Amino acid sequence: MAERRKAPALIAGGGIGGLAAALALARIGWPSIIVERRAGWSEAGAGIQLSPNGVRVLAQLGVAPRLEALAGKPDEIIVWDAATAHVLQRLPLGDWIARRHGAPYWQVHRRDLQAALVTAVSAEPLISVLHGFDVTAFASDQDNVRLEARDGRSVTGDVLVGADGVFSVARRQLFSSPMPRFSGRTAARTVIPAPAGLPASTVLSEVSTGVWLAPGAHIVHYPVRGGREIAVVVVRTETWSAHGWSEPVASEEIEAAVAHAAPAFAAALGKGHSWRRWALFETEPLTHWSKGRVALIGDAAHPTLPFLAQGGSLALEDAATLAACLSPVQDASGMPAALVAYEAARQDRCRRVVAAARRNGVIFHLSGPAAFARNLAMRALSGERVMASYDWVYGWRPPPAGNAH
Repeated sequence: MAERRKAPALIAGGGIGGLAAALALARIGWPSIIVERRAGWSEAGAGIQLSPNGVRVLAQLGVAPRLEALAGKPDEIIVWDAATAHVLQRLPLGDWIARRHGAPYWQVHRRDLQAALVTAVSAEPLISVLHGFDVTAFASDQDNVRLEARDGRSVTGDVLVGADGVFSVARRQLFSSPMPRFSGRTAARTVIPAPAGLPASTVLSEVSTGVWLAPGAHIVHYPVRGGREIAVVVVRTETWSAHGWSEPVASEEIEAAVAHAAPAFAAALGKGHSWRRWALFETEPLTHWSKGRVALIGDAAHPTLPFLAQGGSLALEDAATLAACLSPVQDASGMPAALVAYEAARQDRCRRVVAAARRNGVIFHLSGPAAFARNLAMRALSGERVMASYDWVYGWRPPPAGNAH
């Protein structure tokens, strides 16, 4: 392990990326301070999918064992035509993907993932956390970087990691970038108890993930908490574009949308669930993710639409790669070059994933003759062939410390 640095890394944001970055830096002996604007850890969230590339990072950080018993581990993804309830495609997960990539595909409650990361962070003496620290600006020079909070507090360190999400303060100050644009879609989520005593062929099953495709909308559902609960996400085209990501929405509104798009699924889902909605935002790819002593990770660097289920895994990949690039740095003179190496190692891959997710969003929401052609193509392609086409996504492996390439 490298010699402990005197000044910490400052991490703006205590989400998945920020917590993982702190743990990855601790593994190379680098202390950090996480500053989080909330007074405590957020209780919001529903399901999150972690493909093998993300699970590998959690294993490297020692977090995976805390999550394994809580993960949903479906055998397949079933793609349905929402209007007719006809199966369009079956995509293998379970043992097939674990054998192919040497790591499993997990689906977990976001709260469980956060709790596992927070527990690991709390046990790490090299990591400190400041809650209620609402970052307004930073200042960076050749000696250090300083974060300033709305309440007048400040904190100083060697390097700043902007892990503050899609509306990143660090990104806006670093590159004077415009605010993210609304994609024209929203996502509503809920988590419900898994139906008990039903066969595996049932629509809502603990052994399968479902994707229902409809004009201008799609529905995703998958098991979490060891299969005891089912996370449901309804994505649709609409004009509501608030910046919050956990706004209450009337169950009747979502039920009506689901009943119209996917009658068979609506019957299985039932009524009266508690729904939260968030608007989906995106940006044009940034030319750079770093400048001087400051670097961006996760949605601060590359906001990703959720149509390839890679947002969380990309943030974990960023954290592991950033720590690997910083590992050999022993003095301030090497900091900018290490951060440039980090962005060079990550940018092409993340741009490709972001583009693939955006493309999936278009395909999922097709209507008319285009949807008919899509459905024919899906029926003609084997599920294994489709999943193999994503080997470049799922096969990524975290670099050893000091080697990001």
